[in-house]
Amino acid sequence: MNAKVRDVMTTPVVAVKQGASFKEMAALLRKYRVSAFPVLDDDQKVIGIVSEADLLAKEALNADSGGAVTAMVHHQELKKADGVTAGDFMTSNVVTVKPDDTVEQAARLMYHLRVKRLPVIDTGGHLVGIVSRADLLTVFDRPDQEIRAEIVDDVILHEFLIDPALFTVTVAEGVVTIQGAPETADLGRDLMNRIQHVQGVVAVRDELSWLPAERSIAGLYF
Repeated sequence: MNAKVRDVMTTPVVAVKQGASFKEMAALLRKYRVSAFPVLDDDQKVIGIVSEADLLAKEALNADSGGAVTAMVHHQELKKADGVTAGDFMTSNVVTVKPDDTVEQAARLMYHLRVKRLPVIDTGGHLVGIVSRADLLTVFDRPDQEIRAEIVDDVILHEFLIDPALFTVTVAEGVVTIQGAPETADLGRDLMNRIQHVQGVVAVRDELSWLPAERSIAGLYF
């Protein structure tokens, strides 16, 4: 099972239009206990995102007008301090994902781009959900017995067509330990890589043993 963004995203989404006022946005943050929301155009397409940090710039920088903090911040942040609508505060270069993207893809984007949330859009660019770091981590809530069952039944037996009795698979707190003797080193590596991508797996401990692949000739070992 490879979890998709649709499996973990939050919906419906608290969002605002480009003309939403500062007070309106501040009230929404308090009411819904969210830390950011997408900004939509009249066609419900995502054109930006506003975070509580963006709104905080107004209070922090205006209070320090002409002070040391103001002198150090970027020009764009100073513009936000003078803003009055969502269009003034929003970040326009929004990173988005699709519902069918994998959780792994979304996590990679968040990590490398240092963003805390990703709006989820359909093929037309319309907002259908939002996914946060906490949402992505829910895949690790999967019970150990479910993880083991998928590894044994779906991966080893049905994908690799190997008798599961040849291996001993244990799972504790999402950590998989596998023992046994695959026919070749390449097969063992492929199996380990596939298990690593099973939903809920935190780590894989490779305790496999096999003869080196180069000592195999036509399936015979000597």
